[in-house]
Amino acid sequence: MAFLLRRVVFYVVAAWVAITVNFFIPRLMPGNPVDTMMAKFPSLQPLALKALQAEFGGGHDGSLVHQYLQYVSDIFHGNLGVSVIDYPSKVTTIIGQTLPWTLTLVGVATIISFFLGTGLGILAAWRRGGWLDRLLPALSFLQGIPYFFLALLVVDAVAVHLGWFPIQQGYSQGLVPGWHWAFIQSALYHSVLPAFTIVVTSMAGWMLQMRNVMITTIGEDYVLAAQAKGLSSRRVVMTYAARNAILPNLSGFALSLGFVISGALLMEIVFSYPGIGLTLFNAVTSDDYPLMQGIFLIIALAVLVANLVADAIYVLADPRARAGRAG
Repeated sequence: MAFLLRRVVFYVVAAWVAITVNFFIPRLMPGNPVDTMMAKFPSLQPLALKALQAEFGGGHDGSLVHQYLQYVSDIFHGNLGVSVIDYPSKVTTIIGQTLPWTLTLVGVATIISFFLGTGLGILAAWRRGGWLDRLLPALSFLQGIPYFFLALLVVDAVAVHLGWFPIQQGYSQGLVPGWHWAFIQSALYHSVLPAFTIVVTSMAGWMLQMRNVMITTIGEDYVLAAQAKGLSSRRVVMTYAARNAILPNLSGFALSLGFVISGALLMEIVFSYPGIGLTLFNAVTSDDYPLMQGIFLIIALAVLVANLVADAIYVLADPRARAGRAG
């Protein structure tokens, strides 16, 4: 428990550093949201300049200390500012509309790839030298293919030439998003190809890591003793070998969930999928500093929380880790 408390304090400090860096980065970049708004709406009167500066936190003018304190206060009140490209929509509103798309698609695909890869890794290690074990080099090759490259190949082969799935977007045009079957069916249909690219490119990593750790674990004395007792292969694999070998995978899985928030940026661009990655890309290309800040902050905090969860899983799941941390 003391170790976890120390980690919580560490991540609180890390969160403060992330907030501070997130505050200064846009102010070190050329231009500011006020200039962008004035350029976007050339008909605005000069008198609107001060109103826009107040709306967007003063631009680069005024005291940085005052801006920083106001920024931190706004964060704790859930105010991440106003978007430039979708003015006057709030940043929290835009993130709230796009984040569920990424969480659903990338999150579900990550979970599927983890369980599928981990299960196949256990089987490959226990049946070492079998057909599944010999298939690993080909799967490792798929792991090395970037999301966007495989996505382009899949779109060209399956969507363009065969016409089996939509080329882009998250649902069919004309549908109103909501909890009705027509929209849900369309959203699932549009998510098949993006999810497939994520599962295929990430599954091999989980499988290879689990297989390698399992092979080491199978040679441990307590596994050999379990086999000598005449226990069934299923019980030896699941209770003695896999239970201990899966710990590194669990930690990696918790960390991967943190990066789910950032989405598969290039994949979302290829499929024009309405997730947080495509929103970030549009914010960068449109100089929407408040929206960039909001997305970067959400990603940073999600990664920190995932790291804390990974620490907790590892310490709570492994008594040896608890003893080591206590010592």
